[in-house]
Amino acid sequence: MDHLGCKGYWVPKSEALEVTKFAIEVGFRHIDCAHVYQNEEHVGQAIRSKIADGTVKREDIFYTSKLWCTFLRPELVRPALEKSLKNLHLDYVDLYIIHFPLAMKPGEELLPKDENGKLIGDSVDLCHTWEALEKCKDAGLAKSIGVSNFNHKQLEKILNKPGLKYKPVCNQVECHPYLNQSKLLDFCKSHDIVLVAYGALGSQRVKEWVNLNLPVLLEDSVLCAIAKKHKQTPALVVLRYQIQRGVVVLAKSYNKKRIKENIQVFDFELTPEDMKAIDGLNKNKRYYEFLVGVGHPEYPFSEEY
Repeated sequence: MDHLGCKGYWVPKSEALEVTKFAIEVGFRHIDCAHVYQNEEHVGQAIRSKIADGTVKREDIFYTSKLWCTFLRPELVRPALEKSLKNLHLDYVDLYIIHFPLAMKPGEELLPKDENGKLIGDSVDLCHTWEALEKCKDAGLAKSIGVSNFNHKQLEKILNKPGLKYKPVCNQVECHPYLNQSKLLDFCKSHDIVLVAYGALGSQRVKEWVNLNLPVLLEDSVLCAIAKKHKQTPALVVLRYQIQRGVVVLAKSYNKKRIKENIQVFDFELTPEDMKAIDGLNKNKRYYEFLVGVGHPEYPFSEEY
């Protein structure tokens, strides 16, 4: 898993093809996508075209897909992965992860709600979901398996599961200087689980999904000062911060100039003082609160970490 990946979240279908091809051309090899992003067909097309023209081989690409909340029942796991593979026209994914620990009512709707607009949950033991993911790994459909948006108690539940065959290789969570996840990072490191950061640059200001009360991360004066000192952008500073603390970081952009710029994160280093100053920005505040899931018994963000 490359330390820097390209995330396909909210990249419109029309742009996903071009953007993914461009990202591969400039050197990205770790591509993060999901069923719920509804653009896997285009991302898969981009990967295949870059294999066909000799830019990369399939084994050069590290492709992640995610199991959405309406498919957490064990019998739905493999069919969901097979559907992603069919859309992608790929034989396997490098990593398949549980997108969110909230089981929702199975069906076509991605966010099933009742007449009052309340999310319709489903009762699923995540350990049983995990066993179904283990079977997908054994079948060669996924090289590795992991989780996303799990708190440490939910991770512990899987790690302590009797008969555990494979532990999660990663936990993909929101992580940036305003939510630096230091306790969860320590927990993951102690179990050899890689912490993968999404929302690493803050967020796009999409009101349905994002807490707009938080300031814009990349306008932070401390980050801007450090960026100026290194003659880099604030975005590169926050990406570099994660890499230096052993976090795999996903950068989401469909702006070609910024995609190309993000790969330059390996061209400089932050000092221990810079790292300490950025650590000091932590507010334990989320941009992505997923408030629609608050009443669900498995809602992960009520725990401290």
